[in-house]
Amino acid sequence: MIAVLGAGESGVGAALLAQKKGLTVFVSDFGQIKEPYQKELSDNGIEWEQGTHTEERILAADILIKSPGIPETLLVKKARQQGIEVLSEIEFAYRYCKGKIVAITGSNGKTTTATLVHHLLKGAKLDVALAGNIGDSFARCLSLSDHDYWVLELSSFQLDDIHQFKPYIAILLNLSPDHLDRYEGEMENYVASKLRITENQDLNDYFIYWNEDDLIKKNLNKVKAVKLPFGEQTSTTGASLINETIEININREQLTMTIHELALQGKHNTYNSMAGGIAAKLLGITNDIVRECLSDFEKIEHRLEPVLKVYGVDYINDSKATNVNATWYALDSMTKSVVWICGGVDKGNNYEELVPLVSKKVKAIVCLGADNTKLIKTFGGVVDVIESSNSMEMAVKAAYKLAKKGDTVLLSPACASFDLFTSYEDRGRQFKKQIRLL
Repeated sequence: MIAVLGAGESGVGAALLAQKKGLTVFVSDFGQIKEPYQKELSDNGIEWEQGTHTEERILAADILIKSPGIPETLLVKKARQQGIEVLSEIEFAYRYCKGKIVAITGSNGKTTTATLVHHLLKGAKLDVALAGNIGDSFARCLSLSDHDYWVLELSSFQLDDIHQFKPYIAILLNLSPDHLDRYEGEMENYVASKLRITENQDLNDYFIYWNEDDLIKKNLNKVKAVKLPFGEQTSTTGASLINETIEININREQLTMTIHELALQGKHNTYNSMAGGIAAKLLGITNDIVRECLSDFEKIEHRLEPVLKVYGVDYINDSKATNVNATWYALDSMTKSVVWICGGVDKGNNYEELVPLVSKKVKAIVCLGADNTKLIKTFGGVVDVIESSNSMEMAVKAAYKLAKKGDTVLLSPACASFDLFTSYEDRGRQFKKQIRLL
């Protein structure tokens, strides 16, 4: 019997796949299950409960699939102690997958790079699906059909309970403090979680990594796959940024493009494009297709997404920036004076590293959160104007009054969204709605 803890997209996807494979499955969620998921489980004849965990049923399982949002609870520890195999939904789905996997993780840029790699493979007319921490879960997609290739965006939480998961290509974009509240405040625990993406790889597999990240370089000796760096380097393999030109060298074949030809602008996006280009070349995609796809890729929602220009002010939605490092990249890419909307659920953030950029780029700050104390303490002496708000309507109206023609209003929260919003997507869409109402 399979027990599934958590009935969000990951848990419901795992339940659907388990049922399709002829396994008895029971879904338990300590909170309230969203109505569409309740209906889906019931329509498929899958037993479920909400508002409680019936321990005797859960601990009678052979396998426990733990949704990524659930930490190491007492119930999970009991399951491990009783010899029940605890898996992530990613691990469970992997055991039924026959296609080649390109797996992407990192503190920032995962969604952009995963979507770009998918675009590259689709451009080459390969049979490919995009899943994981973006859109539908891996298990749900696999319950419908397998594919020759899978592009998976993976968070550290999704990697925490893998055992056999072995991607053909693993991409680690960067490492910066994030989710430390989940990792006992220890950066090394978070780094170890991210590096699990490589733990089952061997010399038949590939590991693509940013060679300017000291934390990644420090752990390269643990990686058994073929290593391919990207960044400002002169390696004969991988991808190099030389002045304003990227060079991708794979299997004695070279591809060059200027950064101005790339659809994704900004240095961090240049790196994302380089990582995606390496993956495409490893899969045999021609230079012409890689160039075309890197130059016609459309930006994704909630990541430095231009919304509207209102009375000469640019409004940009970067709601997906849920940590300090992501916001650093956003602020660094700004070329106009910024009214910065930030705040939310603090995940152990150190805002001090943003101070030099904020003092240089930001004219005013609008804090958006249930508790803005830490932001006000950090930036109160850095900018002349700092205001608090506890709704998106209030935040956008405050930013509108503070911004002048030629400025940019940037929503880049550096925090999770769950104090005032259901998700970063909800936060970003509310931002766009309020701008259209101005």
